[in-house]
Amino acid sequence: MIVVEGTIRVADLERARSAIEAMIAASRAEAGCIDYGYAVDLLDPHLVRVSEKWESRAALRAHGASDHIRAWRALWPSIGVSDRSLRMYEAVAEPI
Repeated sequence: MIVVEGTIRVADLERARSAIEAMIAASRAEAGCIDYGYAVDLLDPHLVRVSEKWESRAALRAHGASDHIRAWRALWPSIGVSDRSLRMYEAVAEPI
């Protein structure tokens, strides 16, 4: 499993909300997506925490090349996306 986690800053989150919701829904529908979510930090309303889980690197690459991700990235300048910091990890899912 591939885990992606990190943060982005969104200056105009209210304006971005419908685009984010559409992008998340499309991402969750992709083949190989295990989980995909964005969460606003309660202490910093412009900090968005990103959490993704993918079955494989190939699924993550396909996600990065998808039309909905291209559309989401094209919107960034107009909503003030900055300070993008994402990390990718390989993980083994084990019950705890």
